[in-house]
Amino acid sequence: MVENIDKLTNICSQVRRDIVRMVHGAQSGHPGGSLGCVEYFVSLYFSIMKHDKNFKMDGLNEDLFFLSNGHISPVLYSVLARSGYFHVNELKSFRQINSRLQGHPTTHEKLPGIRIASGSLGQGLSVALGSALSKKLNNDKNIIYCLCGDGELQEGQIWEALMYAGSKKVDNIILTIDVNKQQICGSTDDILSLGNLKEKFCAFNWEVFEVNNGNNITDVLSALKRSKKSLHKGYPICILLNTEMGYGVDYMMGSHKWHGIAPNDEQLEIALQQLSETLGDY
Repeated sequence: MVENIDKLTNICSQVRRDIVRMVHGAQSGHPGGSLGCVEYFVSLYFSIMKHDKNFKMDGLNEDLFFLSNGHISPVLYSVLARSGYFHVNELKSFRQINSRLQGHPTTHEKLPGIRIASGSLGQGLSVALGSALSKKLNNDKNIIYCLCGDGELQEGQIWEALMYAGSKKVDNIILTIDVNKQQICGSTDDILSLGNLKEKFCAFNWEVFEVNNGNNITDVLSALKRSKKSLHKGYPICILLNTEMGYGVDYMMGSHKWHGIAPNDEQLEIALQQLSETLGDY
């Protein structure tokens, strides 16, 4: 586990380089949300979560993570590779034919670290809750983590899962919502306003923590640690993580236009000039 903030910050920079290079290499993918969630993923995999890079699908006696908004696969693939699940050189195969690193994570390629196919939005929390209940039945005290996008909350299945978790007191799960206020066609406020998310989650009997700057790794670590201390008390936990889409690359930041397009050669070079190479490019 890495506790040094400078080391974690360096990992974040390298992961961002991986993201823009992967998406550029494939000339397709989703850089915006991936860049915005880097601090969360690095905190989780390098400091917070008890996990085993010698991957086993049953996940016994370890914490488990489920990515619901699967289109931000570049950040997950980079962090899995950088934390030792597979060789970083495999990142160059992102979205290529016969690659294990498809645009949305899938399980039939048997990529270590991937537990569910998450191409269709709205389903990840339901799967995570099933896993959380399984942990309880097996007297396994480890934690389930799940990430959803804020635009994804426009899917009805999410609210069924939220209602179930609060009603059944599933208190071994930490759900994080990436609140970047952007989706593919514009801002979430313009497309379908989500209202006051904290009040809504509280009404569904969730305990809620809010991070004002989800791109500050110290704040993200603090929220995850506080959330862990609040588990097993009869409430599921939600972290509302306010991030900025495209964080770290100035021309992408805050714009829904970078939800799902790839940088060209010139744009890639500009991005890489803004991101330090700290662990070595693949």
